[in-house]
Amino acid sequence: MNDVSPHVHDGHDHHHGHPVGDKPFTDPVCGMKVGSDPAKEIQYEGHAYQFCSTKCMDKFRLAPQQYVGHGEQAATTPAAAAPEGTIYTCPMHPEVRQPQPGNCPICGMTLEPMLPSLEEEDNPELVDFKRRFWWTLPLTVVVTVLAMAGHRIVKAGLPGQSWIELALSTPVVLWAGWPFFVRGVQSIRNRKPNMWTLIGLGVAAAYGDSVVATVAPGIFPQTFVMHGRIGVYFEAAAVIISLTLLGQILELRARSQTSAAIKSLLGLAPKTARRINVDGTEEDIPLTHVHVGDALRVRPGEKVPVDGTVLEGESAVDESMLTGEPVPVTKRPGDKVIGATINASGSLVVNSEKVGAQTMLAQIVQMVAQAQRSRAPMQRLADVVAAYFVTIVVAIALLTLVGWGVFGPQPSWVYGFVNAVSVLIIACPCALGLATPMSIMAATGRGATQGILFRDAAAIEGMRMVDTLIVDKTGTLTEGKPAFHAAVAARGGSDEEVLRVAASIDQGSEHPLARAIVAEARRLGLALSKPETFESASGIGVRGVVEGRKIVLGNTALMDVERVDWRPLAGQAETWRLEGASVMYLAADGRLQGLVAVSDPVKETTAEALATLKEAGITVVMATGDGVTTAKSVAAKLGIPEFHGEVKPQDKLALVEQKQAEGRIVAMAGDGINDSPALAKANVGIAMGTGTDVAINSAHVTLVKGDLRGIARARMLSLETVRNMRQNLGFAFVYNALGIPLAAGLLYPFTGRLLSPMIAALAMSLSSVSVISNALRLRGSRN
Repeated sequence: MNDVSPHVHDGHDHHHGHPVGDKPFTDPVCGMKVGSDPAKEIQYEGHAYQFCSTKCMDKFRLAPQQYVGHGEQAATTPAAAAPEGTIYTCPMHPEVRQPQPGNCPICGMTLEPMLPSLEEEDNPELVDFKRRFWWTLPLTVVVTVLAMAGHRIVKAGLPGQSWIELALSTPVVLWAGWPFFVRGVQSIRNRKPNMWTLIGLGVAAAYGDSVVATVAPGIFPQTFVMHGRIGVYFEAAAVIISLTLLGQILELRARSQTSAAIKSLLGLAPKTARRINVDGTEEDIPLTHVHVGDALRVRPGEKVPVDGTVLEGESAVDESMLTGEPVPVTKRPGDKVIGATINASGSLVVNSEKVGAQTMLAQIVQMVAQAQRSRAPMQRLADVVAAYFVTIVVAIALLTLVGWGVFGPQPSWVYGFVNAVSVLIIACPCALGLATPMSIMAATGRGATQGILFRDAAAIEGMRMVDTLIVDKTGTLTEGKPAFHAAVAARGGSDEEVLRVAASIDQGSEHPLARAIVAEARRLGLALSKPETFESASGIGVRGVVEGRKIVLGNTALMDVERVDWRPLAGQAETWRLEGASVMYLAADGRLQGLVAVSDPVKETTAEALATLKEAGITVVMATGDGVTTAKSVAAKLGIPEFHGEVKPQDKLALVEQKQAEGRIVAMAGDGINDSPALAKANVGIAMGTGTDVAINSAHVTLVKGDLRGIARARMLSLETVRNMRQNLGFAFVYNALGIPLAAGLLYPFTGRLLSPMIAALAMSLSSVSVISNALRLRGSRN
């Protein structure tokens, strides 16, 4: 047997597990940083190890070989070090995965961590691109003004203008544009031509030819002399870089929202837990140091740290952020609790059963991450088209160079080089790159004024194709909070008096159902009496003395305990339950007085919204965490033929996958954390702006006002935007289709004229202006 024995540390650093000086020790079992405590130290094979608790000590005694070396490694690892094992992936090509950051070998985009952390700072690439853009934008503006208006300022041209433009454009091209050249070289090295290939070649050709024209103008024919100098197009190279940087900044800002949902989920968990030690003392510890079997105290208003079972106490726990149930659930000893839910009233002692990755919250985080990465990237087809487009353009440029060099007039190779540069410049995909982003920018701006927030281009493009809408009930179809439903008196009584007495006794309760009853009584101006005594009856109701009478308010179980005959009103109670209400019986001095019901009311706009969606040919399916009876009641009231009750987060996700497997284009509308995996997996996820941050960040579309009528408006905006995008792409391709042959010099035999690279740059700019102008029309159109 191994020699494992307690040992009092003598203050010397004579073992691997202890850091030097006054730095904290590392528990070899859980990795927790701990101080020196003689009662929690064990000697093993000549080395001393410190532990955070007796539980870790016991685990170490049973299998010390399993933990030896753990403390050494942990002690030498900085606490703030980046997490090991992080996998980076491309947001457009999820099949690309690698253990270190970098660029996607397919499209050149910067890889992102698959699971972000709360400690993550601003995207360093976004910060870098912003710096490059704003520092060089003034240079681009000055170069462009000089190129377009320099000869007007001085008729003979500014002395040394080409050298001035060279000096101004060099920082833009070589410093601001350096990342694009790197991506372009990478695309060639990986044999995956993309837009970066063409941008790199176009800018390099424009800048390189201009440098040659500035340094050695004598090698160019006199026909290329314009305004007293050989034509240069530094401004074309600079403008391409600045426009590309701007586009990347906008894209990176949008992509940063992808990880917002997961960060919101991670932020739900409390940072600490209050552990009850064996000796009865209590201490606050980091959540990461909670072990299975720990006894944890959860005080009123605190979050439940981990999944577990109630050992002591009774309280109403708000689980709406995870289950979607609007009414807090009373928890008593033996009941299960879920981590990150909120303890509303009493104090609880919870036995920890699931920690870390095993908790429901952690599983939802994983489901959201997987669902987000499993969506088919919208850019896949664009990448294929770009690859062919780039290959064809480069081939045409090479043919132009060789054709003019072999068959053209002298100096033939100069003509060939200049014309090849013109081809690359006019084919540079600025307009092609702006076609979609400009439409998206205009559409998102217009949508925002109508209370519709789109997360990305895929959401706008996909919204028009939706044929099936899965909706959550709580907070989506309904208001999402308890409200007074009705009150009825037993024979010979007054409905108003039943409400007044029920509200009087409920003044002593913190339960949301009680608050709804009290709020309604006060709204009606009823005179409430202060309870002389008040007692909560173990989750089945309340007891007390009001105006000298013993009042009991609760369910049938409480009535049976108090020997109150509740059967005369059982029929009415069942009717209200079928309508989705929670029903409570009221008794005074052992006699039934009446019923009070609280429900989650349907939003006023829901019926109109569902009718509009039906007219648009969209099938609506309801899925809720509420009971089947409540789900059936709401579905019948709203005319929804298919409904599902008592569904868990994974069930909603499975329902989305089932509909997609049937060939449906699915939209999911919800407002709770429990909806977030399904929102992420759906073709289009739609969150209510009145819901949780996690649902909003998981969704592709957010309706700010929580009004389902916004779905119909979003669909119409989607149709208009896609039509606008196609028009923009048409403009871009028309310019290329007409401009490339001109730039290659195909009309030279008929006209005797060539397309100067300056004109090519102007044509490229005009194509961009056409795209931008057309996209801006979206801002003024109306549904």
